[in-house]
Amino acid sequence: MSGMSPARTTAPEGPAGAAARPARRLVGIDAARGLALIGLISVHILPDHDAATDEPTWSHLIFSGDSAALFALLAGVGLALTSGGRRPHGGATMTADRIGLAVRAGLIALVGLLIGVLMPEDAPADNILIYYGMFFLLAVPFLHAGPRVLFGCAAVFWLAGPLLMQGLTEVLPEWSSSNPTFADVVSEPAGTLSQLLLTGTYPALPYMTYLLAGMGLGRLDLRRRGVQVRLLAVGLGLTVLARVASFVLLHVLGGSQRLLEASSLDEQELAEALIWGPDSPLTESMWWLAIDTPHTNTPPAIAASLGVGLAVLGALLLIARRFEAWLLPLAAMGAMTLTLYTAHLVALSFEVHEDRPALWYAVHLVVAAVFAVAWQRAKGQGPLEKVIGRTVKGTRRLALRGTPRPPDRQAPPPSSGGISR
Repeated sequence: MSGMSPARTTAPEGPAGAAARPARRLVGIDAARGLALIGLISVHILPDHDAATDEPTWSHLIFSGDSAALFALLAGVGLALTSGGRRPHGGATMTADRIGLAVRAGLIALVGLLIGVLMPEDAPADNILIYYGMFFLLAVPFLHAGPRVLFGCAAVFWLAGPLLMQGLTEVLPEWSSSNPTFADVVSEPAGTLSQLLLTGTYPALPYMTYLLAGMGLGRLDLRRRGVQVRLLAVGLGLTVLARVASFVLLHVLGGSQRLLEASSLDEQELAEALIWGPDSPLTESMWWLAIDTPHTNTPPAIAASLGVGLAVLGALLLIARRFEAWLLPLAAMGAMTLTLYTAHLVALSFEVHEDRPALWYAVHLVVAAVFAVAWQRAKGQGPLEKVIGRTVKGTRRLALRGTPRPPDRQAPPPSSGGISR
């Protein structure tokens, strides 16, 4: 959900410093974003457990945690591509990029706050848009960096984010709404800020791992088959390694027993917490950082979801090399995720889906796919993407006014204004 024209890269520069021409969109990136949207819709509408057996459903096992992580990863890829790709912009152009990104962050957060007004008190979904505003603000200082710096910073957030959550959760201000509104921002500024950074559903500091890793990927040549294959292999390997490491820490090295001793949970409650996650952050023992349950934002959980995201992106980039046309509905959805995600949340606010979730899940998917394909063919960018894109583009023009354009650099591609580039 980066909100820029995510799948477009820049072709090599021409002779004598001629301006580079825009390259074709990387359909695999759009398709990956579309798949992430499907995952979020699934998590929001379909039940997470079987009422008869109390076991996790297939949708929970496949999508919970990983869909949001994939969105953040792809947002980072989009930020890198629209700020120069393999050759990051510099000087006044980079300054304009930073200003445009800050404006985009504010606009996306604004949309999220407006949606918060519509959501019922016991909302069926937590709105990720407000968190995205914070993601993008935190990304501004990193916008010029190369892949090594970005991957290194991602590793720092991978470790520091969970440690800060573990150490600060009990002392940070509390928040009252899972979907903040303007009133919450005014009445609980400290609580809302701590929610967006560390204590909420999609805390920005741990999630910066995905965003910065995605920015690092966007500085690579994602059109190369070798890079795509490595993404798939590294992603699968990282996911397996994270799951195995968590199992070893908990069940071989005695982590589960330490958790039983340190907390008030019995064996059954601990087993449920390892599947569903604890009801609230548990800080009694550092061994909680060894679990890999979705949305717990521990190092193993982050690494596992990051691995899934890398593998999905690599796989879809490879598939798009030969079967691009087959990915059209998925890619069309992925090209306008801000519009479709916003419409999805507005529809959820009516709470008509609860009695027949499978039916309404199908309705959401079919409507999203048909609308995306039809609108893209007729109009191009999605409605909200176009509004935000034009606003950001105008801001960048103001920032660049009076600044001569370098002869060998191309202006950034038009921005789609979506949440997921």
